[in-house]
Amino acid sequence: MTGALPDDLPVYAATLAVPALVVHGVVRWRAPHADPLVLPVVVALNGTGLAMIHRLDLARIANGREGEFAGRQLGWSAVSVVLACLVLVLLRDHRVLRRYSYTAMAAGLVLLVLPMAPVIGATINGSRVWVRAFGMSFQPSELAKLALAVFFAGYLVTHRDNLTLTGRRVLGLHLPRLRYLAPLLVVWAVSLGVMFAQRDLGSSLLLFGIFVAMLYVATERISWIVLGLGLAGAQVAVAASHFGYVQARFDVWLHALDPDIFERHPGGSGQLVRGLFGMADGGLLGRGWGQGRPDLVPYAESDFIMASLGEELGLTGVAALLVLSLLLCQRGLRTAIGLRDGFGKLLAAGLSFGIALQCFIVLGGITRLIPLTGLTMPFLAYGGSSLVVNWVVAAVLLRLSDRARRPAPAEEPDRGRDAVAAG
Repeated sequence: MTGALPDDLPVYAATLAVPALVVHGVVRWRAPHADPLVLPVVVALNGTGLAMIHRLDLARIANGREGEFAGRQLGWSAVSVVLACLVLVLLRDHRVLRRYSYTAMAAGLVLLVLPMAPVIGATINGSRVWVRAFGMSFQPSELAKLALAVFFAGYLVTHRDNLTLTGRRVLGLHLPRLRYLAPLLVVWAVSLGVMFAQRDLGSSLLLFGIFVAMLYVATERISWIVLGLGLAGAQVAVAASHFGYVQARFDVWLHALDPDIFERHPGGSGQLVRGLFGMADGGLLGRGWGQGRPDLVPYAESDFIMASLGEELGLTGVAALLVLSLLLCQRGLRTAIGLRDGFGKLLAAGLSFGIALQCFIVLGGITRLIPLTGLTMPFLAYGGSSLVVNWVVAAVLLRLSDRARRPAPAEEPDRGRDAVAAG
């Protein structure tokens, strides 16, 4: 964009490289058998997102506005690395988390309703999902995702047999007894409450989807998938028919190019259409770094960062980033297969599926495959709460993979038996 290397290039490079090397050293020290692909993938995604956010800042500066997002994201990246290192150092055995399953449930529910508090809760862009304190904003639902995944894993390990072996068949579906079905209904009700009270369809579907996926992993019964999809479909249908903001998103999804929908403010399709035009302009190989106009799209650094990357890196660049995200999810699921304890298996599978589902919801929204939800792309998009929690999730996956890949301890020789054999 400027025709020359920036003067502060060494500072930016060191600010990203030094924390990456530090967390690599911590991994080699505290989790030497951890999957060697997880950390490089996370650093690559985080660094690519930083580069795109900085490029958008330069566009703002060129247009006479203030560019400050890259510096903030860099600071949040440093905080994320520190917290990830603390998780690796302090969490020596993931099975300790099972003792706090119901504590995690209580913490997750409190975090979900925290934005509704009268003093600290804040409404931004029509959704009340933020908490403001000490001059900073945080999205508690991101942390609730991790806490509830711990609870789901602990609960499902304890009640797996009851969910699998008891109950009866209804319309070809194997359903457990009502008292064991109650947690699914409670989670569904909580996700409904989050969507209705906070106007946050994305987080609601994400939490419910993680729970249904973990139910399937625990029980291996397709009936849970069918039941979960049915409840999720009913949730979306009720929301689309009774809530104006959901109806507006469906209008944007179905009639994005309609002039009345495009020009409607607020709630129009201008953001979505500009993102689609930008990706179309990028084509197969992209316009090149700094050669497009992704700054024309509102919230190009957060909700629509994949559209910005698609314009300047093209379909090839977007595919490469999706492959990295897919690789991260695949390594998490491979970790789940390798673990010997049920709690760890479910936790690794739930966290990995959560990343995959969030990527699908985000990319599906900006490409008009599904309605927009307001979620952000893991590790790539601007946002401190999302980045911090996803780095913590990566640290937990590293801890789990260390346990899964650790060689089994060698059995001690039975000296008495050897002596008898020798005699």
